Amino acid sequence: MKPVAIFRHAPSEGPGYFATFLDTHGIPWQLFRIDAGDALPTHVRLFSGLAFMGGPMSVNDDLPWIPHSLELIRQAAQADIPVLGHCLGGQLMAKALGGAVGRNPIKEIGWGEVMVADNATAKAWFEEVKKFEAFHWHGETFTIPPGATGILGNAHCVNQAFAMGKHLGMQCHIEMTEEMVREWCALGEQEIASAITSPAVQQQAGILDNLAEHVKRLNVAAQKIYTKWIEGLVR
Repeated sequence: MKPVAIFRHAPSEGPGYFATFLDTHGIPWQLFRIDAGDALPTHVRLFSGLAFMGGPMSVNDDLPWIPHSLELIRQAAQADIPVLGHCLGGQLMAKALGGAVGRNPIKEIGWGEVMVADNATAKAWFEEVKKFEAFHWHGETFTIPPGATGILGNAHCVNQAFAMGKHLGMQCHIEMTEEMVREWCALGEQEIASAITSPAVQQQAGILDNLAEHVKRLNVAAQKIYTKWIEGLVR
């Protein structure tokens, strides 16, 4: 089986639980460390799927790898090779597929529920699940691209995920591990402090409280989503 290509944009924002899930299911994967200068592939047909992780930059920044990543997403959509996006990755997908990315009304950091939309596409991805607690760390958001359907949202960010056939772009994070949450809190201490007046930003102590249980529940939700996504992999 061809590997899943995973694109990392910051050292602290690796595949996390997504890699664990792929390993458990015997699915090979290849990591492209954009933050370390790894060369991006020129074509998507070498891979069974593409997964884009998060990052602190904006998809609207003038960075040399962003146009290449957008083109890979468009190639994959045209070739019916499934694409998966986490936060920045979801924003890259939205922009590549005709949506727009801009500032969210408020910053969202920490644990918070997302609600499953009442439509057939959402039900196909989540079945009986109506809501779950996700992890958030973003100040921007995307619009739903033409031909896609919004499937997750909450009071602080209307568009938390969209699906288009085999492709899933998320604003929220479902790939988190305990280690990643702790590292992000340490690296983002000043960001949390500067945005603590936002109703969607948790203090560090609140994010870390009962962390193992939060992550365990998130892994359960992620497993359902990832299980659905790998059904579309090119075998």
